[in-house]
Amino acid sequence: MTLPESSRLQLTPDLNICRILNGLWQVSGAHGRIDPKKAIPSMFCYLDAGFTTWDLADHYGPAEDFIGEFRRQLVATRGEEALGNIQAFTKWVPRPGSMTRQWVEKNIDRSRQRMEVESLDLIQFHWWDYRDRNYLDALKQMAQLQAEGKIKHLALTNFDTEHLKIIIDAGIKILSNQVQYSLVDRRPKVKMEQFCQDHDIKLFTYGTVCGGLLSEKYLGKPEPGWTELSTASLRKYKNMIDGWGGWNLFQELLTVLQDIATQYKVSISNVAVRYILDQPTVAGVIIGARLGISEHIEDNARVFNMTLNAKDKEKIEAVLVKSQDLYQIVGDCGDEYRR
Repeated sequence: MTLPESSRLQLTPDLNICRILNGLWQVSGAHGRIDPKKAIPSMFCYLDAGFTTWDLADHYGPAEDFIGEFRRQLVATRGEEALGNIQAFTKWVPRPGSMTRQWVEKNIDRSRQRMEVESLDLIQFHWWDYRDRNYLDALKQMAQLQAEGKIKHLALTNFDTEHLKIIIDAGIKILSNQVQYSLVDRRPKVKMEQFCQDHDIKLFTYGTVCGGLLSEKYLGKPEPGWTELSTASLRKYKNMIDGWGGWNLFQELLTVLQDIATQYKVSISNVAVRYILDQPTVAGVIIGARLGISEHIEDNARVFNMTLNAKDKEKIEAVLVKSQDLYQIVGDCGDEYRR
């Protein structure tokens, strides 16, 4: 399998990425046990198919260790130059409190060691409590580490527009913000999208297939009970669907997506991902990879073989206008984590 050129984005002069990122939240334990002996060979399958870009975090269980082992095996089997073919974007999610140079550097060094890298491609910073303004100290310390070569690029995850502006106004260069963005959750369109356009900031999106709910598996099916939702993702995004408009409206959306998917000989998930990839400032969509358990490599590849036309988007919009305003219910991007 060879992905088309449209699957790639020159994010920065030194980072050429795949626009579908392999998400490693699924190895954190909330989606079932991952066997490391199966996980690393699975990562090679993604790489060889053209899915070269990984999204992870310091608290996603063994995710950073998997990247480190993957890099070691890649060098052993294909040589040092093969490392240039992969990109790994991690996150730092500290508890709020004093952010000294020593503390920040210790945490960055731990990720570097686990991932077997001299310099982190992209560090996506998350902060739990805006009332504690030490997040600015942390970012300033990371900017210094960036200048020293331990970090290539600074980014954020789940920051709202107001606090993203505070960070930019403080003179800190931010490459991207990772936010929840899907046909069900279009909160980024309210404020975030325009701000990012104005300040040359990209968005990486997660939740774009609602943990798998945006798929044929749930089309025409009765509303699942809590015990039928077997992963943390399914439970999380079912809650979002409830607030957005409920199961009956969701079935309307799935029906429209199925009609479009049939037209292009793709899946419902493909249509959902393509729609978000086409939004302004979106650099890439993160799709979970349950390594060694279930891969969707061939299906994900079909996203790059289709284009949604104006009529397709009108059909989708006709359903979306019936939904509730999640911005009014939940708040701006990331606010669901700070209630």
